[in-house]
Amino acid sequence: MRQVKKEQVKKVVLAYSGGLDTSVIVPWLKNNYGGCEVICFTADLGQEEELDGLEEKALKTGASKLYIRDLREEFLRDFVFPTMQAGAIYEREYLLGTSFARPLIAKHLVEVAEAEGADAVAHGCTGKGNDQVRFELTVMALNPKLKVIAPWREWDIRSRQDALAYATEFNVPVSQTEKDIYSRDRNIFHLSHEGGLLEDPWNEPEERMYQLTKRPDDAPNEPVYVELEFERGIPIRLNGEQLSAVELFIRLNKIAGEHGIGRVDIVENRLVGMKSRGVYETPAGTVLRRAHQLLESICLDKHTMHYKDFIAVKYAELVYNGMWFTRLREAMDAFVQVTQETVSGTVRLKLYKGNIVVAGRKSPHSLYREDYASFGEEDVYNQQDAQGFIQLFGLPMKVEAMIGIDGSGESRYRKPDYSKFKRD
Repeated sequence: MRQVKKEQVKKVVLAYSGGLDTSVIVPWLKNNYGGCEVICFTADLGQEEELDGLEEKALKTGASKLYIRDLREEFLRDFVFPTMQAGAIYEREYLLGTSFARPLIAKHLVEVAEAEGADAVAHGCTGKGNDQVRFELTVMALNPKLKVIAPWREWDIRSRQDALAYATEFNVPVSQTEKDIYSRDRNIFHLSHEGGLLEDPWNEPEERMYQLTKRPDDAPNEPVYVELEFERGIPIRLNGEQLSAVELFIRLNKIAGEHGIGRVDIVENRLVGMKSRGVYETPAGTVLRRAHQLLESICLDKHTMHYKDFIAVKYAELVYNGMWFTRLREAMDAFVQVTQETVSGTVRLKLYKGNIVVAGRKSPHSLYREDYASFGEEDVYNQQDAQGFIQLFGLPMKVEAMIGIDGSGESRYRKPDYSKFKRD
């Protein structure tokens, strides 16, 4: 491959996953940036076996050292749960599993770079995707003095096949082959799949691609019930047992995945303007989202809930676009946290062959009162009051209709065809 000498850089900290792209980036940085020292950083967000042998692999590719930080608890506490509390979902279905992981990784990437006295950071995001924006906006917000190197925007590798060839040339150990060419991102919240057969939206995903969820048809023939207890919008107990955030997700991922919960196949609008197709597996996250919604339905008043749904779209857009470290997101979080003050209680769900069925919900702060809602109760709600309410609520429509009738004999929405009426 053509080598192009870049400006002098002494030390670079690379966001390292051990996958194909970041594996070839290590020797590429050394070959193109004056033999700079490359330090790798990996965030443990729940990739599990993907972390096995990572240090040995990084050193073999030419890195001087590898940092691995267990960020699972911070990820769930500071990124996943606030987003879930906000009800943020991008384009109706995407639960943002990759989106809110990137600012956390970039945050620690900056911290490692500062501790190591590095003058640059690097990432393996392509020039077509969203992740480049998420990483670099975070670096800009936290330490704009660090140079950001994005090899995919500089080198002449144009495909994963090219990257495999480069890996072969420089003896870089990689697990991807020509036959297994999916691009995946895994953390404790979800697993995403892109590329390969998925590049054609007409192709149905092949079953062997899925790793966290069973095919719904193959899920158990008997449903399983789960109870989730929330405190101020945060899940704290699963089936009556108080658990850490990490343990709760581990257990619920297994239960929900076994019953085929959490598969989503979407074509989304990337920030950079093009559409892309992705398949996501989010078992525990899907269950928790539904449970949280159900609890809010009895704990939030009408106006708060409706306004919260309105800002949820903007919140999702900010997260998707990599704008986590912004005042607007912080301000929206402040509103969301107020709404969650009464969102405590328990939700019971039935999981069956890919479906989540509501089985019950209760809360000490519930605004639903059967005695208030009863048609026979007059102490709280007098049905005779409805007449005046309807007159006032419909007054604008009434006035518009009266003006139309006085002027033309017809209201805007009613223009009778008198030819249909026959005289005797």
